[in-house]
Parts: sequence; structure tokens; C-alpha cells
Amino acid sequence: MFGSAPLRVPVGHDASRWSTFHSERTLVVAARTVTSTVRVLEALPAVLNGDGRVTVVFAYDPTSAFNAGVRTLLHEAGCRVMPWEQLAEISPDLIVTASENIEVPEGDCPVLVLPHGVGFQKHVPDSRSSGERLSGVVPDALLEAGRAWLAVSHPAQERQLLAAHPKTAGHTVLVGDPCLDELVVSRSRRAVHRAAMGLSAQHRLVLVSSTWGPTSLLGGHPRLPARLLAKLPWDEYRVAAVVHPNVWAAHGAWQLRTVLGDAMPAGLMLVPPVHAWRSALAAADVVIGDHGSVTLYGAAAGLPVLLGAFGRDSVAGTAAADLAARAPRLDPAGDLRGQIEDAVRSHSPLRYAEVTERAFAGRGQALARLRRVLYHLLRLAEPESAAPSVRSVPVTDRPGAEVTSWLVTTALAADDGEPLVGIRRFPAAVGTRTEATETPTRFTHLACADDERDGRLAESASVVVRRQPADRAVEAVRWIGETLARLPGSLLAAVPVRGGGALVGLRDGRLVEAVVTGPPLDAGLPAAVVYTCLRGGVDVDGTVVTMRVGERGREEDVALRLRPVRPV
Repeated sequence: MFGSAPLRVPVGHDASRWSTFHSERTLVVAARTVTSTVRVLEALPAVLNGDGRVTVVFAYDPTSAFNAGVRTLLHEAGCRVMPWEQLAEISPDLIVTASENIEVPEGDCPVLVLPHGVGFQKHVPDSRSSGERLSGVVPDALLEAGRAWLAVSHPAQERQLLAAHPKTAGHTVLVGDPCLDELVVSRSRRAVHRAAMGLSAQHRLVLVSSTWGPTSLLGGHPRLPARLLAKLPWDEYRVAAVVHPNVWAAHGAWQLRTVLGDAMPAGLMLVPPVHAWRSALAAADVVIGDHGSVTLYGAAAGLPVLLGAFGRDSVAGTAAADLAARAPRLDPAGDLRGQIEDAVRSHSPLRYAEVTERAFAGRGQALARLRRVLYHLLRLAEPESAAPSVRSVPVTDRPGAEVTSWLVTTALAADDGEPLVGIRRFPAAVGTRTEATETPTRFTHLACADDERDGRLAESASVVVRRQPADRAVEAVRWIGETLARLPGSLLAAVPVRGGGALVGLRDGRLVEAVVTGPPLDAGLPAAVVYTCLRGGVDVDGTVVTMRVGERGREEDVALRLRPVRPV
């Protein structure tokens, strides 16, 4: 198994026989959980870039309750991994870890402990006892031996540690937070990250962030993502979830996706647990979080924050606790959309500046400071190359599945005497008709894409929409006829046409061309215009309708005309 056999190279009793690079120092990364390992993997390449004097190997510690996924992470990163037992057989010059809960072998090499979140913000279960401990603090034995060095992101954390653990005196180093530095740079490329997630300018991205444990957001409100998707119009909002890697490790991806199973087909973007959360946060418009670090990072980036949960295990006097005292609470049973819009409307980017300034010092300098500390502990001169620069985080692909069915609410009105159709769509997987009471000018219908897998939805849809444009009109007409014959409960079938708009077939055999003047959009929107006009008694031949998508969305003119039916 990967990482279970002792290494012969680049460490081992005869490693020099097989090594290509003849380094001067050996640095061992202690890998215990995905969360802690990722932090080191993200920071070290920039710090050691271009320096062949340092050999880096990874030692896998399997003792954590959250060890699942560590071997896979290291394997995919191309790391050389040795079993934990081999660490006692070699003589590393430095051990680096972002997991404080490690038992390193006796020796005199220093141990640099990086934070795997923001500071020392909460109490967590102690794996050595039935009690709790302060997250981020190494065992007393390592402090008593004088080998441990704790990296902090703000001088206030040094004072906090000194009061809580006097043995940390003289063994903290101020580094800052590389993750925040990258996030700030990445927010300047926000449009790129949003485009990669499939977001348009009209979309507001709600990022739901949950740490782990029973007091976390998902621990208390596992159906919140589904409820958000049911209440937020699809053409105006998207919802993404960043879930702590410990949840993925403890319960597995299968269980997590099962718990969120009602939200997944409704378009929830479940962000992968490694690296990708930073890109999602760079793209976000608002954060709904808890006492986890992602919430604080969002506040530091200037985003509106709503707290859906806040655990009692948070440490008083920390930035996280101060944020909890200032940020508005989300009522999961209340008007979700109203609360989000209130938070956005009343927000100032500097609202939480005073709080976050007490958590992050030396912004933009963390990598340079980390390199200085690292080479000091390695007893090597820093490279002559320039200090590492802060780079934007990699753009990630859009997570989650496409939505294939919608509950569509439309309203017919007049705009300067011309028909106006307002459209709001909600994912049918979590939709409800209770809010869609029909009136003579307000209608609701179920629309499904042609790749909808839920047979009950497909057979109940009033409107069926083909995703792919037809190359020729004869192809579109044939598809419409076959679809309406296959689904006798459907009233309309729509095919997108190249250049914008759609060809909409009615069950009575008529064909309506719906030509949209603006940029191309999916055929479900012009189909909703045709449906509304038919229900509202508006002539669909030679009429121009104003289409308004959502309250903040686009307005386009849709020209409707009947198309002569020719034999296929």
C-alpha cells in the first residue's frame, strides 16, 4: 500500500546511492489529516521553490480519527511518503506539520507547527483523553523539550497562548496567514473564478460553510442547503457548500452526498474538500457559516456574513468569538431570501475590519516570513532569489450536477401597453407549489430538460426543453413531435435555435418561433413566455413580449410568431 513500506530513497541508510539531488538538509512533513496536510502542500512549494538543497519527504501518521484521504492526497500530489515508524530511523533537520496532535520521536530536531485554520479559536476533543483541548497547541512534552515552534498569524495569539499555556513562552513565531493573502489576491480575479463556476453577472453566489462536529452548521441544520435552493430563484442565485475535510474523512463522500441528497439534484455545488474552497470563496457574494475558519476568511475578504450556527466550543476573546458577537444570525426557519438580501443590502466591506485585523497581521507577507523562519530552523541561508510572491489560487471547475427540472412561476402584466412576462424558476427537486397560487395573471408550471432522470418529473412536466440546439428546422420539428407523442402529459416542447430564442411546439400542432434579441439563453425561458401568453390569452402570432427574468435579472424582448407547419 502507498506509504506503508519504508523508503530507500531519498531517505534511508543507503539513499545517497540512488539520489539524483544531493541535498544538504532533510525536511519531513508530518501528515496526519487532510486538513493539516493540505495547508503544508499549499505553502511549501512557494517557500522552497528552486532550492535543491532541501529534500522533502512525508511521514504518514495514521492515528487520527480523520485520517481517511491522506494517503490519496499525497499520492495524487506526487509526494514520497514513508511510514510513521521510519521517522525514528532517520535524522531529519526539521519536521513541519499543520497538525499539532502528533507524537514525534525523541531527538533534537525542531518541529514547526503551522496553523490549519485561523489561530486558536476553539476547543476540540482530545484524542489522548475524554476531555477537550485548545486547538492548535502541541503536547506539553514537545514544548518542555524546547523543540516546538508555533506559527501564529497575529501577536494577539501569542498573548492568548501565553495565558493558556505558559510553556509556549518564547516558542511562537509570527508568520501571518498565507491562505488569506492568496484569497485577497484571488478576489481581484473574482470574475474568472465566477465564470469557472458557471455564474453569470446576474447570479448571487451564497456560500454555505460548515465546520465539523455536532455544533457545526450542517450538524444542526443538514437541510439548510436544500431549503436555500427551494427559496432562492434559480436565475438569480446559486448555492455552494464548503464542508470541512474532517466531515468528508469521518463520514465519507457517499454519506455526505446522501445527507445532502435532496439538494444535489437541485443544483447544490458541493465543493471538493481539497484546495477548491478558496476559489469558491473568491467567487462568493455572501457567506452563511459557523465558527469554522472559512467564515472568518469570508469576513476578512469583505463579504457579508450570516451565522447559521455558532458552537459553544469557541474560545472567548478570539476573533471568531468577536465575529459571532457582531455578525447577524440566520434564522433557518425564517425568510431565507429576505435575510440574505438584508445582509447584502446593509453590508459594508469594512464592517468586520476591526475584528479580522485582530486575527491577521502582516498581510501579504506570510510566505516571505514563513521562508525566513523555515530556513532559520534548517540552519541554511535563504535563497538569493526574491521572496515568494502571493499568487491567486487556481481556478477550479464547477462542482455539482446540472439542474434538469424547474418549478416556474410567471406573471403577466403590461409595460406601456405591451405584454410583460416576469419569470422566476426554482429547482423542482426541492420546489413546492404552496407559494405558487395561480391567479388570472399568475401561472405556474413544471419544466423539465430532455435529460431529466426522474420519471415522475418528466411525465408531469407541462414544458419539455431540449438542451442542445437543433442544426436544422426539420430536426427541431421532428424532435418536438416525438417528444409530445412520448409524453402525453406535456403541453409544450421547446428546442433552442442557434443565434438565440427557441422553436416551441404546441400539442395542437402549432409551432411558435420565439426570437430573443439579446444574448443566447436556455430555451426554458422563451418557452415560459409562450406558456404564459397561451394561459393569459395573449396572441402568439406577431406579438413582441418583454421578458423579465427575476427581480434583479435581465430584460429582453421576445418576438413571437406562428411558423407554418410543413410535413417532416
